[in-house]
Amino acid sequence: MKLIVVSICKNEASTIAELVTRIPRSCPGIKNIEVCVIDDGSTDDTAQLAKKAGALVYSDTANKGLAFRFREAIDIALEREADIMLNIDGDLQFQPEDIPQIIEPIIAGRAEFVAADRFTDPQTGHQRRPENMPAGKYYGNKLGAWVVSRLSQNRFNDVTCGFRAYSYRALAALNINSTHTYTQESFQIIAAKRMRIVTIPVVVTYFKHRRSRVVKSLFGYMAISSLNILRAYRDFAPLRFFFSVGIIPFLFGMIGIGIAAWHWWQTGSISPYKAFGIAGLYFTTLGIFFWSLGLVADMLVRLQGTSEKTYEDVKRLRYPRKH
Repeated sequence: MKLIVVSICKNEASTIAELVTRIPRSCPGIKNIEVCVIDDGSTDDTAQLAKKAGALVYSDTANKGLAFRFREAIDIALEREADIMLNIDGDLQFQPEDIPQIIEPIIAGRAEFVAADRFTDPQTGHQRRPENMPAGKYYGNKLGAWVVSRLSQNRFNDVTCGFRAYSYRALAALNINSTHTYTQESFQIIAAKRMRIVTIPVVVTYFKHRRSRVVKSLFGYMAISSLNILRAYRDFAPLRFFFSVGIIPFLFGMIGIGIAAWHWWQTGSISPYKAFGIAGLYFTTLGIFFWSLGLVADMLVRLQGTSEKTYEDVKRLRYPRKH
């Protein structure tokens, strides 16, 4: 089997060479290991230092964002005939020595996707917030994990960690549309397709004075996380999403209609509750409208499923396995 280790970097000159040299060059079950660094418009010596350390470097000097670079990483891995692609951050937040245990479930045929779990202590198995991780970011991640768990009818503790491994089948299935980040969406796609997922607790280091490349502000992060959660429900459970959206105006509408109807039953006239009746009809119709959207969206999701299968077949034909 062939493993490609990918690190998407921007201005990681202080750590990238050490990361590349610490990545294991042999793992049980793996015959060939390649290390690729994708430079996302670094203004320091990240690309040069990575190349000097022995990595294959892909750089076009432009800053295109994490999601775009991840799509690029998938194409690189498939073009280079990888059986497994592993992604790891370039800042040594994760230990490269943990790579063998992350890819082991794929090698053993027990998983198509393996994600590191930052929130479970590897020693005790208890849930905890990693030292120096902002509370807002921690609870935002936990909320995202709860949503993905509900959608996939499974339980996951961490769905946004960037230290993870993908099998050839998982790589062929991924079609990332996000323009911000790929972590949660890729997890959702694989979970929705009922592929086998394994999570492994790992040690993670949050550097006290280091600023995230993705999270520019806590408010912005929470806003983007909330939007991703809404999109997850909309895209992967449209009936549930639109039913939840429609139930509130429908109930308010029924209350308004009920007040007007009760007064009419008692007096033979809806005055002075005419406004309640009109508003009730409006909100009831609005609720039914949202439910109708849910039915249409559910049909579109079914059509999308067929398109996704076609997309996977095209990728397999474009990047066939030759071994």
